[in-house]
Amino acid sequence: MSPWGRFGLYSFFIDAPEPAIVDTGIATSPAEGMAPALEALGRRIEDVRWILLTHGHIDHVGGAHALWELTGRRAQVVIHEADAPLLRSRRAHVEEYLAGRGRYLNDPEGAAKVTAAANAVISGEMEPTMLVKGGETIPLGGGAAVSVHAIPGHTPGSVAYAIDGQRSVFVGDAVQVHGAANGFPGFEDPAAYRASLEYVRDELRPRHLYLGHPYRRADGTPYGVELDAKQAEEALRESLEIEGRVGKAAHGCLCAGLTETDSPYSPFAPVAGEVGYTADPTLEPSPFFTSMHGYRTHFNKNS
Repeated sequence: MSPWGRFGLYSFFIDAPEPAIVDTGIATSPAEGMAPALEALGRRIEDVRWILLTHGHIDHVGGAHALWELTGRRAQVVIHEADAPLLRSRRAHVEEYLAGRGRYLNDPEGAAKVTAAANAVISGEMEPTMLVKGGETIPLGGGAAVSVHAIPGHTPGSVAYAIDGQRSVFVGDAVQVHGAANGFPGFEDPAAYRASLEYVRDELRPRHLYLGHPYRRADGTPYGVELDAKQAEEALRESLEIEGRVGKAAHGCLCAGLTETDSPYSPFAPVAGEVGYTADPTLEPSPFFTSMHGYRTHFNKNS
């Protein structure tokens, strides 16, 4: 774990003949967090051979280039093809902001802030060495392997990595429950998000579920980032339940027509009211407006 503002950034080490790290935090995470943590385990960061990225957000890919460099550029860097632009280009993060949540935040400095964040926390733009779509198997040597599963919704290219034969599943930010620091679940495509939650629940059936952040229950208490089977089942059930509530409220709001008001939740204030969301929706990365824009996009496609 490495800190970043209001968030803790979590990476996971898979100990195998060809060791893997799942997600990389930000630019400083590999040298300041991973290297000493691996040394304490009697392992060397130079020996990592797989860098497995669950999705393209800056707090997950920011350290990828730095980690790749620390391995002597020998590690394979893996990401879904739909999120690969976020690894290749810092500017892609700004474009994502402007096309989505930035449309509602009314911050004239918003693009500049995202640009500054991308410049500060992404260690380098790079071409991934392996693009995946889901369905691939990544051999880690000695008979160990990881299977790749497409679970879009949080981002178009979100994936789960499952250790074959163990039902240990790494999902990044694809199981949001009631959100992390902002207290609201964030996803770009609500229909895909819901389908992916059901896929993880019904097909992957994790005995061990590894989350990118300590996501929160309805009462605000956080899960850890390593969930057992019972906790995983609960987190998936709660994620589906809150998406159902938010989706119903968003559909009603969109059917009634969006109205601009002085509310910080405008034009989706009725949704915040109906689901009881009272936190600050302007704090980046603003999952409230990310999700609302997702519902709006989905509604417009189907109306």
